[in-house]
Amino acid sequence: MLITQEIRKSLPALYAMEHVTDPLVICKFFMPATKWTWYVIEFDGYDRFFGYVIGDYNELGYFSLAELEAIEGPFGLSVERDMSFEVCPLSEVKRIHE
Repeated sequence: MLITQEIRKSLPALYAMEHVTDPLVICKFFMPATKWTWYVIEFDGYDRFFGYVIGDYNELGYFSLAELEAIEGPFGLSVERDMSFEVCPLSEVKRIHE
């Protein structure tokens, strides 16, 4: 399970943080054995996230829970939630990756 009920309840609604200069990143998903990482800032409560994506390019954007659950990576691995991730400002995440 990528997202628990507790995380669902803690995520701001889509567009709730659009005027916040340095929003909080609530959770992190990653694809083992790759650089692909998704940091979640907002959620529509059903399927659509907004957050910071590390992939071919580092960018803010939308991504889907269904798509994350359907991805099959190297060696048949699937996307995982980083259980040790602690809520932090987006600026801290960007500092790590830029």
